[in-house]
Amino acid sequence: MKYLVLLCDGMADTPNEIFEGKTPMELAHKPFMDSLAEVSEIGMCKTVAKGLKPGSDVANLSVMGYDPLVCYTGRSPLEAASIGVELKESDVALRCNIVTLSNEENYEDKTMVDYCSGDISTEEAREIIATIEKELGNDIYKFYSGVSYRHCLVVDNGTTELGTMTPPHDISGKVIGPYLSDNENAKELISLMKKSYNILKDHPVNLKRRAKGENEANSIWLWGEGRKPALQDFKEKNGVEAAVVSAVDLLKGIGICANMQTPEVEGATGYLDTNFEGKATAGIEAFKNGADLVYLHFEAPDECGHRGEAQNKIKAIEMIDEKALKLMLEYFKTSGEDYRILIMPDHPTPLETMTHSSEPVPYLLFDSRVKKSGAKRFCETSAKASGIFVEHGPDIMEKLLEKM
Repeated sequence: MKYLVLLCDGMADTPNEIFEGKTPMELAHKPFMDSLAEVSEIGMCKTVAKGLKPGSDVANLSVMGYDPLVCYTGRSPLEAASIGVELKESDVALRCNIVTLSNEENYEDKTMVDYCSGDISTEEAREIIATIEKELGNDIYKFYSGVSYRHCLVVDNGTTELGTMTPPHDISGKVIGPYLSDNENAKELISLMKKSYNILKDHPVNLKRRAKGENEANSIWLWGEGRKPALQDFKEKNGVEAAVVSAVDLLKGIGICANMQTPEVEGATGYLDTNFEGKATAGIEAFKNGADLVYLHFEAPDECGHRGEAQNKIKAIEMIDEKALKLMLEYFKTSGEDYRILIMPDHPTPLETMTHSSEPVPYLLFDSRVKKSGAKRFCETSAKASGIFVEHGPDIMEKLLEKM
């Protein structure tokens, strides 16, 4: 038996006036998902437990079968694992975005123009982080380069008691002052952010981006603090060999911490320009190389939701269907093995709010051996109408593996 999780990050949404009361999932032309929906179990799943923030960390851990209330130690430590950072027990890791802020004189008066600096390339970002490490790094603070706008700061003998370190994608278009933590423990971290603006505003990378009319990477933004994670080995926990295919450090980090395969995919970006076919091919190769379960993660719907890109969110769903799911289905049909497919988002990222929601998400569970009476379309409405509800998020992996 082979198992595929097709994780469409942030795909779920709410009815929107610009779509005449429909959602991107309802409007997207996704013949492969919808054909599976007709013979699958369709339902809703609560991936974000009460009291937890609806981050991709918490939600993806749930879908993978891990209870965040038990094992979650923070987002950034998972990302640190992905880029090869070895954390000591006393270390605290933080996510270090490089963002675009407006140019008001006082830092607190600046606006969050772009949480991802115009999808800055990894090469450009590496230069930015190298400068930040040179100017601000020391025995206490160590900066590590990741992918695109996503990087890491490790604080020696740090604390996670920092007040509210707001994710930058939650405050797009807003003045940042009210969202800077006033906790005394965060004072030095906020100071690093302020210093970074003066260091980066005329950085050579930004001078080139300015000349091309691109958003500048003119400040770091620190958030997602946490300590060294401890996840149970996925195979020991579930009895199957697994692989994670993703462009995102967070997902790779979860995979590494759980001893799952984490293949690299050339051209995987986490946005609409990602290598959809390449990721699907990597998933197929993982199956051929012994994986029983592949967790195939696509970030694009989430990124479009954060940016309020309505048509692009529809396009992202359609591209996953046409360029990835189609290839996976073709592989399964020729493999000769039975298979089960779970398709779902980790959390909603509504276009209206442009940030994550903790509302339940729709799921589709297909079994090649059993054809069920499902729905004509895979969307929020059909999933709710089924009346099936998985209240405890980690149970969805148990359902996929037929353990409940």
